Amino acid sequence: MLYKHFIGIDVSKQKLDIAVFNGAEFIINTVIENSDKALISFIKGLGRSQDFSVTSSLFCIEHTGLYTGPALATLTKCKAAIWLESGAQIKASMGLQRGKSDRVDAMRIARYAYLRRDEVKLWMPAREQVQQLKDLLASRDRLINARVQLKTPLEEQEKFLSKKIIKQNTQLFKRTLKAIESDIQETERLIMEIIESDEILSKLFKQVISIDSVGFVTAVHCIVYTNEFKDISEGKRFAAFCGVVPYEHTSGTSIRGKQRVSHMANKKMKKLLHMAAISAVRSKGDLKDYYTRKLNEGKHKMSILNAIRNKIILRIFATVREDRLFIKNYNYNFEKP
Repeated sequence: MLYKHFIGIDVSKQKLDIAVFNGAEFIINTVIENSDKALISFIKGLGRSQDFSVTSSLFCIEHTGLYTGPALATLTKCKAAIWLESGAQIKASMGLQRGKSDRVDAMRIARYAYLRRDEVKLWMPAREQVQQLKDLLASRDRLINARVQLKTPLEEQEKFLSKKIIKQNTQLFKRTLKAIESDIQETERLIMEIIESDEILSKLFKQVISIDSVGFVTAVHCIVYTNEFKDISEGKRFAAFCGVVPYEHTSGTSIRGKQRVSHMANKKMKKLLHMAAISAVRSKGDLKDYYTRKLNEGKHKMSILNAIRNKIILRIFATVREDRLFIKNYNYNFEKP
């Protein structure tokens, strides 16, 4: 689609810095409250003062997590074309830049949308059930972090403090830890309740969890991060998203580095896949056999685990793509031409 206006929005907790371009021509820059009412008022005012239409405009927003919610919800109601982009991607694409402010950032976001208009990736809102799962996973993470913050010092104290003090500290945290554990279990129950009550989520969950070493938490995160495998539908893309794809590191004849994974990745998903790979090599199966064979060939342990993470991802996406459960020792019969 051909867009006439390009609106860059830099989001913060309290306000939205907005820059509007008509093609490559800068028009206005303003600041409004980060609220539904303020954004609708701005759009109406823009329509009165400019040759502006929501349907022929592209709204590019820097992804800042929770604070983008009101703007995304409002623009979705207005049926606007929304491009949600990471700040790192926008910054890397603009070359060397001097100075920084919210006003300048909004202009850079709008200019980015104009320059990359042929590569636009329109954002689509996740279904309400998927958003609920995302929120519950975030709550579960916070509860687990709280549990770790309380339990770790207690475990470390055993080497340095007397039994009397250790017992005293354990009693102090006992009820809190019990309550946190109960809240974690309740959160997981609610997650499963949402999955089991939704036909699409239930089917996807069963397919993903049918793969050896993929557990409840990893399966739900895969569904949420891929938006039910709609935003990311290819295993290779998801592997890059998780940071498990090794990239070449060479230049001319002087730089001959080993292939390495990128640090620009979803660290949470990468950690979950690593735990799945560890589980796989500890249990009987083809992945353990693969791990043992590569170790005997002299391959580095972490390199093999990374390959297993990749294999797990490809299996997940294969089951979803082929709409089936994972089958161990699956035989592929190819007809000869």
